[in-house]
Amino acid sequence: MRIRLRAWILAGAGLLAVGAGPAYGADTSSAASGAGSVKYTVRDLGTLGGTRSEATAIDGNTVVGSSRTSGDAAEHAFAYDLCRHTMTDLGTLGDSSKATGVEGDYVVGESDLSTDGPTHGFAYNLRTRRLVDIGTLGGSSTNITGLSGDTVVGTSSLTGDAVTHAFAYSLRTRAMTDLGSLAGSSGDSTSAAVSGAIVVGSSSLPSTPATTRHGFAYDLRTRTMTDLGTLGGNSSTANDISGSTVVGQSRTAANGLTGYAYDLRTGIRTDLGTHFLTAQLISGSTVVGGDGLLSSSYDLVTHTSAMIGSGRGVTEVKQIAGNVMVGDNFAPNSFAFVARVDNGDFTYLASLGGLNSSATQVNRHGVIARSAALPPADPVTANGPIHAAVWVPHTVG
Repeated sequence: MRIRLRAWILAGAGLLAVGAGPAYGADTSSAASGAGSVKYTVRDLGTLGGTRSEATAIDGNTVVGSSRTSGDAAEHAFAYDLCRHTMTDLGTLGDSSKATGVEGDYVVGESDLSTDGPTHGFAYNLRTRRLVDIGTLGGSSTNITGLSGDTVVGTSSLTGDAVTHAFAYSLRTRAMTDLGSLAGSSGDSTSAAVSGAIVVGSSSLPSTPATTRHGFAYDLRTRTMTDLGTLGGNSSTANDISGSTVVGQSRTAANGLTGYAYDLRTGIRTDLGTHFLTAQLISGSTVVGGDGLLSSSYDLVTHTSAMIGSGRGVTEVKQIAGNVMVGDNFAPNSFAFVARVDNGDFTYLASLGGLNSSATQVNRHGVIARSAALPPADPVTANGPIHAAVWVPHTVG
C-alpha cells in the first residue's frame, strides 16, 4: 500500500483540512512507560541548499535521504551526522540521486545516470567518501530494496531489459550475484528484503502465466532458492524476514487473500488472517500489517493480535524494531507516530510548525527519522516546506 504519497502531497498543497487531526499539545508527544514517560523533541535536519528534503533511513548517528540542492536545481542523496549536526552531499552517478538505506559505514541508494536516463544502484562509503556504481545484471537499470551487513539486495533488468531478476551485491567483493527465479533463467523475480544470508522476494513459476507468482527465500550460503508456496491458492508474495521467519501475502484455497508467516527451519506456515493483507513486516516473533485501513500486530508465540492505534483514519506501520513501531496515521491528515507492541502506547509526533509529519525508521537509541512540515507562509495553506527531521526521545517524570 502506497497511499501515503498521495496524502502527503495533498497536505503539502494545503488541500487537507487544518485541525482535522490531533491537536498537538503536551500529551501528543509523550507516552507512558512505567516509572516515567518518554517525550520526543523534533529536530529539523535542514537541506542541501534547496527548499525540501526527506529522510529515508537511520542507523546509529547517521540519517540518510535526499534533498533539493541550491535553487532546487537537482535532488541529491545526503548523509546527516546527528553528533556533528552536519549534512553531507553524497553526489550522483550523473543526474539526481536518493539514499534508501544505511548500515555502519555504508549508504545505499539509487541515482539516475542522466536526465530521463536509466537508474543504477549505488553504495557510498562514509569513511572513504567514495561513491560506487553497483552496476546491473546486463540490463539498463537496478533498484535497491535492502541492506544487511555487507549485502545489498535489489532487482535488476537483464540484457535487453525484457526480464528482471533479484540480485545480491557484496560490498566487500563488489560482486553482483544473479539470484535467478523459480522459473529458471527466463523467469522473472524481484527482491523485497534481506536478513543475514537470506534474501526474500517474489518470482514467476514454470509453465504458468507471468502474473502467477510465489514468494521465495534465497540462501546466499548454499545458493539455493526455496519456493515458499501458498495457503492453498495459486499465488503468494514474500515481503520481509526476521531470523528464519518470512512474512507475506497469499491466496487461499477459496481464492481469498490473507497474510502469512513461514518458518524456514520448521516449514510451519501460519495464516495471519485478513487484517494482514498489506505491508507485512516482522521483528522477532511480532508481525505487523494492515487491511488497507487499520494496522495490527500478531504474536507468533501466543497467536494473539492487537490493533495499533485508536482505529481512527488509516494507519500504516513503516518499520518495527523490537517492541517499537513507527509509521503514519491519516485522519485525514498525515501524522507521524511511534507505538509500542508490549504496552499498546501510541504517540503522535509533532511537526516543525506546519501540520503534517511522517515517520519511517527508528534506530536502536529510539531516534525516529523521516520528514515534517515547516510553518506555512500564509494562513490559507497547512504546511510550509517539508524538511528531513528526527524525533529524539527523552525520559521525563
